[in-house]
This record gives sequence, structure tokens and C-alpha cells, in this order.
Amino acid sequence: MKTLFTFLLAGSVMLLSSFEQNSSIDAVIGALRSGNSSQLSGYFDDNVELTLPDKSDSYSKAQAQLIVKDFFTNNGVQGFELKHKGGDTQGAHFCIGTLKTNAGNFRTNVFMKLKSGKEVVKEIRFQAIE
Repeated sequence: MKTLFTFLLAGSVMLLSSFEQNSSIDAVIGALRSGNSSQLSGYFDDNVELTLPDKSDSYSKAQAQLIVKDFFTNNGVQGFELKHKGGDTQGAHFCIGTLKTNAGNFRTNVFMKLKSGKEVVKEIRFQAIE
């Protein structure tokens, strides 16, 4: 009976932690859909790799927030179409999709990693679709 209880407790903890991690990537996807740079930047790590059509570099969280805000504002985000998302057992998650804007569509990749018990965005790529 004790082993059954331990097994059920361990399974519940794993399920809840998996749900919490999935909700982070889902919140990032929601921020992309609405073009909400403030919500998106709430998940940024201290340093974020950003790739945009005109620049690519590693930026501090504050710099990355401003750059993404300008990118969203200048292009007029209309939505985000999720193509694929996934992850691994070490807490890394990613999503791939199409950011739809007034200026055209951008293939978008987001990579998240578990850091100090919280999922953070490590890299975002926006590539123009010709």
C-alpha cells in the first residue's frame, strides 16, 4: 500500500510539473498570437539570442524586449499559426510557426530552457517568408 501511494504521488508531481512547463510555451505562443511583446518578454532569460531579418545577436533581456516591441509595432502582428511544438525530459521546449503581419509572414522559432525551476526563452528567430 505504501509503495502504491509513493508511486501515485510521484506520478502526480511529474504530471503537474509537465503541465506547468507546457503552460509556459503555451503562454509564449499566446503572446505571439496577440503580438504582446510585454507578455512575451516576461519569459525572456537574462540574455536572449534574437534573429530578425535585419539583425542577429545576443541581447540583454531589456534590449531584447525593446527590439521585439519595435519589430511587432513596425510589422503589425495579425496572428501566429503554430506548426509544431515539442520538448524533452530536461525541460527544454520549442515551437515553430508562422507569425502573420501586415508586412508579410515570418517563420518563427522559439527555444525555451529550464533555468532555476522556471522555463525561459533563450532564442527567437524571425525569418521572412518569400
